[in-house]
Amino acid sequence: MAKFEIVMPKMGESIIEATITKWLKNVGETLEEDESIVEIATDKVDSEIPSPVDGVLSDVLFNEGDVVPVGTVIALVNTGDDDEDEESSAPATEVKKMDVKVTEAVNEVKDEKEPAKNDFSKSNRFYSPLVKSIAKKEDISVEELDNIKGSGKEGRVTKQDILSYLKNRGSGQQPVSKQVASAPKMEAPKVTTAAGDQVVEMDRMRRLIADNMVMSKQVSPHVTSFIDVDVTNIVNWRNKVKDEFLKREGEKITYTPIFFEATAQALKEFPQINASVDGYNIVLRKNINIGMATALPNGNLIVPVIRNTDEKNLLGITKAVNDLANRARNNKLNPDEISGGTFTITNFGSFDSLTGTPIINQPQVAILAVGAIRKQPAVLETEMGDVIAIRHIMILSMAYDHRIVDGALAGMFLKRLKEILENWDVNRVV
Repeated sequence: MAKFEIVMPKMGESIIEATITKWLKNVGETLEEDESIVEIATDKVDSEIPSPVDGVLSDVLFNEGDVVPVGTVIALVNTGDDDEDEESSAPATEVKKMDVKVTEAVNEVKDEKEPAKNDFSKSNRFYSPLVKSIAKKEDISVEELDNIKGSGKEGRVTKQDILSYLKNRGSGQQPVSKQVASAPKMEAPKVTTAAGDQVVEMDRMRRLIADNMVMSKQVSPHVTSFIDVDVTNIVNWRNKVKDEFLKREGEKITYTPIFFEATAQALKEFPQINASVDGYNIVLRKNINIGMATALPNGNLIVPVIRNTDEKNLLGITKAVNDLANRARNNKLNPDEISGGTFTITNFGSFDSLTGTPIINQPQVAILAVGAIRKQPAVLETEMGDVIAIRHIMILSMAYDHRIVDGALAGMFLKRLKEILENWDVNRVV
């Protein structure tokens, strides 16, 4: 009987390993093609690995909690097909099991010899094997490593970062650019509990969110600006086309794709908003990759990214929004789909909130919040004079990094976005 190897898949350039969090199938259970076998987690996203074939799960080579390199065989599936090399496949399976056991034994020996301060499992931060190796060689503890400001993608510590740190370690100083970007570490107040209080430990994703939010507030001086927008034309247009659109395309058209299209247009006109800060350098992003903050059923938050939003038409953006939102809620996103964002939009209005002050998604410099759309009386200027009419009004709020985005720039961007939305073509065909 032929055996099919299930391997830890490649999940992006920066992902070299993943943690097995839960086996969804037990040895001996039948599998259907595309049925999920195991849940895995990286420092970016939790996801599931489906079976590429029909068969029976015959071997599980790693336990829950094990960290497995990309490309490693993690399970074997009996496909039921005849195999001329069946006799030789059994020894091969045993060899794989032996390799795993040897690896585990080596890791156990390493763990016994490795001091606690080099136990990287205690850190929620990702470190490359090279950085880990340098840290161990130079006797840098995990706690010490966690305090090094990284210049790599999403704040990761690079080889140059750790070498620069070692160069200045003796004086207790980091390079000037790192000092400017870092804030003093604050100690949280001690929390006491009373009778009847329930203590619930944060899950892994909530811990990552918490750490990222605190980091963002420490790194960027946040300022928030607000503007109200009359979206009556958009509401009337959507009500007119939504049924035909669903019938023709099989997709629901919400307000979200419209906001994405308008925001992409405004970002092209104000590239300073589509940027990042690297020390004293401003990085103006070529691509406009807009992240969509998505609430998950468990209460956590994830931000899938629509890449090159400005190059897509409204239909393309609609399909991307619906696809990413659906897969996000079903834990089907790939790590690459939540990285590389240059700007983020979050929708407070989906929970009927009028507005809010969002936290910047680092290393971006701004985030736009969309409030609830409500009917309100508004003063309109007409040829016959001012009149009061019932209009659909929405509040936009944008939090921005005051290191490179000033109030004037933020105000001009929001004003332009307001103009784009208020001048929506009610006769537009999509």
